Amino acid sequence: MASSLIDVEYNYKTICENIAQAAAKCGRSESDITLLAATKTVDAMTINHAISLGLSYIGENRVQELLSKYDDYNLNSCSLQFIGHLQSNKVRQIIDKVELIQSVDSFKLASEISRQAQLKNKEMDILVEVNIGKEENKSGVMPEMLDELLHQIKDLPSIHIKGLMAIPPICDNSQKICKYFDNMHKMFIDIKDKKIDNISMDVLSMGMSDDYEEAILCGSNMVRVGSALFGKRNYNIV
Repeated sequence: MASSLIDVEYNYKTICENIAQAAAKCGRSESDITLLAATKTVDAMTINHAISLGLSYIGENRVQELLSKYDDYNLNSCSLQFIGHLQSNKVRQIIDKVELIQSVDSFKLASEISRQAQLKNKEMDILVEVNIGKEENKSGVMPEMLDELLHQIKDLPSIHIKGLMAIPPICDNSQKICKYFDNMHKMFIDIKDKKIDNISMDVLSMGMSDDYEEAILCGSNMVRVGSALFGKRNYNIV
C-alpha cells in the first residue's frame, strides 16, 4: 500500500503540472482549472491520502459505492460530487451527501432532484450532461435538445444549473477529440451569453485521464481524472 500511495503522490504532482502547462498555453492560470478525482473503485484511505496532498474535489459514479465509503471520506476540505449515471429512484440516497450532481440529462431526473432537495431543505447545484457524440449507448441530452431541457429545468425550485458536462466518444487522435470539445465549449459560451435566470454556466466539465490536457486547451475548466491519478483499476468491481 505504501508504494501505491507514493505513486498517487507522484501522479498528483504530474497532473497538476500538466494542468498548469495546458492552462498557460491558452492564456489561463492553473487556478482557473478544477481537478476532480474520479474515485470509482478507489478505497477511502487512498482517496483521503490524495485529499491530504491538496485535492479538493472528488466524484463518485455509483450510488452504492458512494454510500459504502461516505463515512470514511475526509470531506472537511473536499467537495464530494456525483458524476455517474443517476437513476431517479436513487436521488434520495445521495441528495444530502453531495454538493453537485454532474449527470442530469432529463427533466424527470431534475424534477426528482428538485423534489428531494426541497424535502431536505437544501439547494442543489447541477450540471446538465450533453451526449456530444450522439452515441446510443451513452447518457446525456442530445445537443439539439439542450436548450429545451435547460428551459424546462431552470424554473424548478431548489435546483441551480451551474454548467455542462460531457463524455465525448473515444477518438484515435487529439484532432478528433478536440472537435467534440470545441463544440461543447461553443454551446457553453452560447448559453452563458444568453444570461438566462438560474443558469450560470460556471462549470464546463470535460476531459478525463487520456485527454484532460486537450480539454483544457479547448475551454474546459473542470477535468475528471481517475486512472491517471490512481492507476488502472478493475471497473468490474461492484
